Amino acid sequence: MPDLRRRALLRWAPAVLIGATAAAAHADVHAVDVPTLRLERVEDALYLWATIGFDLPPLVEDALLKGVALFFVAQVEIMRERWYWADERVAFAQRHMRLVYQPLIRRFRLNVSPSAFSTGLGVSLSQNFEELGEALESVKRIARWRIVDVAQLDPIGRYTADFDFRLDTSQLPRPLQMGVAGRADWSLSAERSLAIDPAVLVR
Repeated sequence: MPDLRRRALLRWAPAVLIGATAAAAHADVHAVDVPTLRLERVEDALYLWATIGFDLPPLVEDALLKGVALFFVAQVEIMRERWYWADERVAFAQRHMRLVYQPLIRRFRLNVSPSAFSTGLGVSLSQNFEELGEALESVKRIARWRIVDVAQLDPIGRYTADFDFRLDTSQLPRPLQMGVAGRADWSLSAERSLAIDPAVLVR
């Protein structure tokens, strides 16, 4: 079965690469923003809520419908400000999302994992959706994501949460990685920083 999947990907790869080349000359930069980003304390930990705004470019959607899995990554760094040196990273969390279309049952499957799927490590949660829009809404909305224990943070320290979201082409099959590198359609990313309210750190 793995050989069949590999042959299918290689069969679709030329079409995706040709499409990427043809679209490169006139592709617009696809805007991605983070309209909502907040951290809240729940008991003894800080949790993150976020919404990401973007539209899937037609070229990327076409690749998805032809069997190419898409990988999205959301990550958060908690940085402590230091006047005497570079800011210190005190916490780091990632969320990997793999979206794939299953043509036999005409459904979209979304897997969510704390580690990259290429490593084969960790446990992933999965959901099935009948519509692409529903699947993308789950990608765009992050709720109650545990980031760091409050005990790891100094109540008198000043902290910033740096949030990053992107379409991760590094997890695509290697033939596709070479073709989509630098293409505007595949360059979906956004960043946003948020100062952490010192009041939430008071025990």
